[in-house]
Amino acid sequence: MPVISAAHDLLDSDVYLDLRTSLGIPLVLKCEGFNFAGSIKMQPAAWMVEAAQHDGTLKPDSTLIESSSGNLGVALSVIAASKALKFVCVTDINCNPATVALMRALGAEVVVLDEPDPSGGFLEARRSYVRQRCTESSGYLWLNQYENPANWMSHYETTAALIAKDFPDLDTLFVGAGTGGTLMGCARYFRLHRPHVRIIAVDSVGSVSFAGTPGPRHIPGLGAGAPMPLIDPSLTAGMVDEVMRVHEIDTIHTCRQLAARGILLGGSSGTVVSAASQWLAQYPASSAVAIAPDLGERYINTIYNDAWVSDHYGQVDIRELLESI
Repeated sequence: MPVISAAHDLLDSDVYLDLRTSLGIPLVLKCEGFNFAGSIKMQPAAWMVEAAQHDGTLKPDSTLIESSSGNLGVALSVIAASKALKFVCVTDINCNPATVALMRALGAEVVVLDEPDPSGGFLEARRSYVRQRCTESSGYLWLNQYENPANWMSHYETTAALIAKDFPDLDTLFVGAGTGGTLMGCARYFRLHRPHVRIIAVDSVGSVSFAGTPGPRHIPGLGAGAPMPLIDPSLTAGMVDEVMRVHEIDTIHTCRQLAARGILLGGSSGTVVSAASQWLAQYPASSAVAIAPDLGERYINTIYNDAWVSDHYGQVDIRELLESI
């Protein structure tokens, strides 16, 4: 029986959900929401903080600062509170209100930006704000999840290694792309240790993580309004077999399908499951796993709220959406 002494000691979960019974999909989900941060972001957050403490850049009087659409901000809030550190999360109006409230409850300072950068969207606006705060005071330490190698290394050493151990016959893995940490950590691991495993990257329509034209996105988590440094095109070409882009309304539909079976997942998880469902309907896979990054409680007032869905996606027929489940 595992016994921990601090919130940041609980990182990875070894919980899998077989969707053949609930949705009739030959897919197993690795559920990453069973830690004190409620998402897979607990892994890279812990690794980045530990690396900064180990190399001396994070001092006892430092203030951590990070740009986040939500989940990493919560993870750093948990770790900062657990380690008695100060933390500032810079997010934007697309962040779920429940997530903002949660970070503040954990003692973090949360800055919510309401104006996107003209060329780089909210992501660049957040990063510019972080740079400004760091320029104003040397007491801030920006972990920079977008370029920090500890981000992808955490998934190479833990997430991917655990999946490989638990599924020795794995042939297809679906991984969502946000900063690229989970994707590149898993892709690097399997290309080295199990090169036959197909890696399917999942992105949101409107994201430019894999080129393309930026478009409006309202669900935080996957996707980016600017290229992610960790998603190196020269590397992904040899490591990622396919990229699937999911419309946000399909994400909502999948989340509600799962909720109707008692499985409440977050937007990132719904996007990955939606992509996997579409892919598996066309191609056979003897053993398929998808990484579900988050649970759904923080999305109650957004993707599970009829008024919010109609406000953001036009006149969506909610009744028709629900009846199709």
